[in-house]
Amino acid sequence: MNVTNGIELSAFRHPGCGDGGPLSSKEEFREHRDCTTHFAMNRECRQMVRRGRRASLGQWIGAALAAWLVALPAPAADPVFPTIRAADTKLARIGYRLATANASLCDRQEPGLGLILHTPEQYSRDLRTAAIRYFKLDGPVGVEGVIDGSPAENAGIRIDDTLLAIGSAQFASANLEGEATTTAAIRAAAQLAALSSAKSLVVRGMRNGTPYTQALRPVPACRSRFEVEIGTEWTAKADGEMVQIGSPFLETYPEDQVAAVVAHELAHNILRHRERLEARGVDYGMLSGFGRNVRYFRQTELEADVLSVSLLANAGYDPEVAVRFWQDFGPKRAGGILRSRSHPAWQDRVSTIRYAIAQLGPERPRRPALLATRDRPLDGNWQALLVKAR
Repeated sequence: MNVTNGIELSAFRHPGCGDGGPLSSKEEFREHRDCTTHFAMNRECRQMVRRGRRASLGQWIGAALAAWLVALPAPAADPVFPTIRAADTKLARIGYRLATANASLCDRQEPGLGLILHTPEQYSRDLRTAAIRYFKLDGPVGVEGVIDGSPAENAGIRIDDTLLAIGSAQFASANLEGEATTTAAIRAAAQLAALSSAKSLVVRGMRNGTPYTQALRPVPACRSRFEVEIGTEWTAKADGEMVQIGSPFLETYPEDQVAAVVAHELAHNILRHRERLEARGVDYGMLSGFGRNVRYFRQTELEADVLSVSLLANAGYDPEVAVRFWQDFGPKRAGGILRSRSHPAWQDRVSTIRYAIAQLGPERPRRPALLATRDRPLDGNWQALLVKAR
């Protein structure tokens, strides 16, 4: 699973943290400086650190702040880097737990390593030097984090090691001069996903400039990489290979309730919803709430709700966390005309989840009958899955 892979933090330009022009006063400079020092209070400002798909740091905050960030000594001068590591590690811990505990439910697997990896290219050129220094990135792929109790920890791999190869996956040299991109991180993730989980892997790495070789015995895991999307959007989505969760979830909800969101998105991947929706020729975005699209989207949402209950229980979470999450999130943020058409009402989703919990039984891992449908075309019969709220 791609908790073993680098977690991409996609960036968004946001008017609350820099307008793209130069800093013209000490007061403005102080405001931007504060943006880099807080996690919960200034989440929209952390978008400036790692460029995902849209723009670089310099476009948002100007050369003055970029120079200040790079020039200051690490680690005390780079407080934003620990917050990135904390966010990535929190999601990775949840994803690893769900993906390894439910490996037997997944017909698409990869080796679970327990590594959180990143590459120098993921950071904007304005911050790349500071990131390399702080994370001790001495090569193409760095170890941003290690999951407790994982094969990686058992093999003695540590945070801030640099990796050159794992098994037959050889990591290409980093391009330190180019614009920020996640291409190298995604390529490394795909290389690792293609490895076998049935045999030991040789890890070639470096620690403080000293080469080492370690043997690592992976465990089976569901194939999915887990990514944090930094910004103010309540993003939660899956595309068949990836689960992406917006940072507001991590900042607002306790870890077990975030696990309910992650389990729902992982369920989409396990049930191959993206490719089955595309096979039906559905429209996304603004058109998702109209016509024939509605019944297919509602079917996939309810199927993911139902399967997520088993995924949570198999991983040792209390599946009631999904109910508690929706009881808070639903009335606050699940509205909107279009969303209400493409997604069932949150009250009905709670009732459906509660019914699925009642059907769990004592066996673990729980393998719901719904898994047998993932090779079939979607039939759009979402009403058969829905349990109406009373």
